[in-house]
Amino acid sequence: MTTLKSKLQEDLTAAIRERDELRSATLRLTLSAITKEEVSGKTARELSDDEVQKVITREAKKRREAAEAFAQGGRAEQAERERAEGEILAAYLPKQLSDDELKEIVAQAVEEAKAAGAEGPRAMGQVMKIVNPKVAGQAEGGRVAAVVKQLLAG
Repeated sequence: MTTLKSKLQEDLTAAIRERDELRSATLRLTLSAITKEEVSGKTARELSDDEVQKVITREAKKRREAAEAFAQGGRAEQAERERAEGEILAAYLPKQLSDDELKEIVAQAVEEAKAAGAEGPRAMGQVMKIVNPKVAGQAEGGRVAAVVKQLLAG
């Protein structure tokens, strides 16, 4: 069993014992998403820590998007719960890069792409290929794409 998945299960057990409804519900949903991912496909398999991390990232993103939707719909209480669930999941993810750190990594990638002959907005794909492995799990794709566009345009 992966260490991240077992940590989630241990934390779920602790949350149930402490009667922490929000934490236990969030961890249950996340573990069920991981299990669903494990049994999807032709054969059941054990997910690696990286794959578990991707599932947690996806679940956290769902919480952020739901919180925004509830906030726009005027359901502040539900939006706050979604945000709280997102924060619980964020504890299991690597620290996100700051805007400055992300810009620095993207700027280096832009220089590498230009050295390889890529110019202007059409170079976005090449820059993203360089940046994505460096920031995997530490920055959301949309955030990375926005910074790449900004630096390529400017």
